[in-house]
Amino acid sequence: MRLFLDCLPCMLRQVLEAAAMATDEEMIQAQIMDEAMGLLSKYRAYSCAPKLCGAMHSVVKRRTGIEDPYAKIKARDIAAALQLEPVLHRFVAGKRDPLHGALKVAATGNVLDSALLKDLDIKACLAGELEKPFAVCDIEDFAQDLSKAKQILIIGDNAGEAVFDKILAQQLSHDHQVVFAVRDSAIINDATLEEARRAGMPAYAQVVSTGCELPGAVLEACSESFKELFSQADIVISKGQGNYEALSEPPRDVYFLLKAKCHRIAGALDVDLNAYVFKKCP
Repeated sequence: MRLFLDCLPCMLRQVLEAAAMATDEEMIQAQIMDEAMGLLSKYRAYSCAPKLCGAMHSVVKRRTGIEDPYAKIKARDIAAALQLEPVLHRFVAGKRDPLHGALKVAATGNVLDSALLKDLDIKACLAGELEKPFAVCDIEDFAQDLSKAKQILIIGDNAGEAVFDKILAQQLSHDHQVVFAVRDSAIINDATLEEARRAGMPAYAQVVSTGCELPGAVLEACSESFKELFSQADIVISKGQGNYEALSEPPRDVYFLLKAKCHRIAGALDVDLNAYVFKKCP
C-alpha cells in the first residue's frame, strides 16, 4: 500500500474550501470537518489518494445537498482559460516542433489551479511557465508510437485545463482520432462532460465519461466501456497528479503529462518539485 501523508493537509484544506462554498451554516461546516477528519484518520484503508479524496468530498455533498460546490470556480477558470487561448495558439505556432509546443501547453494548464486561487497575474505567470522546459520528455517514443497509432485517449484533469488540453487535441486530431475522457460527476474542480463541452473540446475530440466519480481515473471504479477504451486505445495520455495517483502502476503503457506539484510525486518521478513531466510508463 502506498502512503500519501503529504497529501492529507491539502485534502483537508480542499474539504474546508468546498464546505465553505456549499453552505454558510457553521454547524454544517463543523459537521463536515468532523466527519472528514474521521475519514482522514483512517487513510491507511485507502489504496490511493483519489479514493480517500472522493470519500471526503462525498461528505460535503451529502451534508449540504450541493452536488457541485466548485461550479462557479470551474466556470471562472474556463472563462479565464478561453481568454488566454490566443496566447496558447501563438506559443504553439512559434515553435519549431508544434507537437512539443502543444504538449507543453497541455502540461502548463495546471498553473490555473495555483495562479487563479492566489490572484496572481495569470498572463505573466503563464508566460513564465510556458517557457520552462520539461524535466522529462519522452517525445521521441511518443512520435514513434504516433506513427503507428489511430486512436488516442487523453484523460483530462481540471476544468480550466481542458482549454489547454484542447490545443493538444487539435494538434493530434490532424492525423488521429482523439477521445477526451472526464469525470462522471462533479468532484473538486475537475472537468465533467459539461465543462469539456464548454471548453470547446468536442471540436477536436470525442468527449466521454470515465464512469468514475473520483478525482482520478481509478480503473476499478470506471465503467466497463471506459476500461475497454483504455485497454484498446493505441496511445493513452494521462493528465495531472490525480490521474497519476490512480494510474501510477498502469496495466499498459501510459504517457503521464503533468506538473509535479508535491514532493511525493516529484520523488516518484525523480524530478524537482514543480517540474514538468511527459513520461512513458511503465
